[in-house]
Amino acid sequence: MQSDEQLMLEFKGGSNEAFEELFSRYRNPIYGFFRRRLNHGARAEELAQETFVIIIRGVERYETTATFRTYIFSIALKQLWSERRKGLREARTTEMSLETGPSTDPTTGLWIRDAISRMDPDHREVLMLREYEQLSYEEIAEVLAIPLNTVRSRLLRARNEVRILLDEQSMKGVSR
Repeated sequence: MQSDEQLMLEFKGGSNEAFEELFSRYRNPIYGFFRRRLNHGARAEELAQETFVIIIRGVERYETTATFRTYIFSIALKQLWSERRKGLREARTTEMSLETGPSTDPTTGLWIRDAISRMDPDHREVLMLREYEQLSYEEIAEVLAIPLNTVRSRLLRARNEVRILLDEQSMKGVSR
């Protein structure tokens, strides 16, 4: 089985089959990356497709300085940031409230989703890249362009933050 980097170099050389294999390997992980961060499945699908379009358009500039996995998640993260900036601009112009209240449904999955949505954005992103995308600490450091020790400390803080937020949620559930 060829590595992702070998496939990308073959695609750079003109092999459509190599790109199809990369697409097959990363279509679901990239869609999942966006779906866990956005409320709209259709928009998550669009952003996933746009990520692959960026790869196609930038194939000539691709260099094997990082793993393909780091490369594609870096592109996806930039897409996500752009989407969030766009959403903030639209919210400001329509004066919509961006705040979402805590979930009243006591199921654990909703509690976790609510806790993650209320986390510090830097901590949330490190936690999600580690726990949902299964990136290594080194890959997270490359994707976010931060030192490895910063990844470690943010991940520790993120896990503590989730624990505290979940404790708060469970206390609200008990006091009802």
